[in-house]
Amino acid sequence: MLEEITPDEEDVRVVSGRASTLDTDRTGTDAMLTLTAESGSPTVRAWTPHRHVAFGRRDARSAGYERAKAAAESRGYPAVERSVGGRAVAYTGTTVAFAVAVPTEDNRRGLESRYDAATTAVVRALRSIGVPARRGEPEASFCPGEHSVQARGKISGIAQRIRRETALVAGVVVVDSHDELASVLAPIYEALDVPFDPDSVGSVARSGGAVAPDAVVDALCDSFCGDRPRRSVSLASLLDEYGDARV
Repeated sequence: MLEEITPDEEDVRVVSGRASTLDTDRTGTDAMLTLTAESGSPTVRAWTPHRHVAFGRRDARSAGYERAKAAAESRGYPAVERSVGGRAVAYTGTTVAFAVAVPTEDNRRGLESRYDAATTAVVRALRSIGVPARRGEPEASFCPGEHSVQARGKISGIAQRIRRETALVAGVVVVDSHDELASVLAPIYEALDVPFDPDSVGSVARSGGAVAPDAVVDALCDSFCGDRPRRSVSLASLLDEYGDARV
């Protein structure tokens, strides 16, 4: 992905690790953006977030939002709101999230090229672990949007967040537990009055890629970074330096 949207000479910071709590772990995204803005180099992170349901801004404005939150929490999924992305997404604890922060000179340009590069990178990563991934999604999918990847059901959705000096391309890859995700999301989408077909939920495992979440993390990092030189950064050290940042 990065070779398509950033200069070849830029190295990549690759963030590893997960914080001990959901709230602390979620601050890693702002810290990544701050690091990228200061360094001028891309930052990549792929990891398995804590179990939760992340609701989008449209969800929060819905008349059924409180019922949707209650449906999530009654099933053991803490409800949070996110600033990037569309509709509700659930994370089981083995679901992989990814985030790529890149410097931008003009935040009015490059939106579609970043989406295209990220979608290509996700498809490439999934194919490298045996999943016949392709662009698109079934009808009535979770977090519906044109920047999606599917095989036997929707596996990945991609969103973007723009700031003055940086852009964040982020998304999710469902590794396994697609039946559990479908059962959690069904009452949530019903409460939000958004069409949802439980059978539209795919996963790496459902599509023939019988691998652990760590293998998906590695495949995504390899695909996003390509041949760029990498600098490893632990999440703990990133949060120590930029944990109070808000961009």
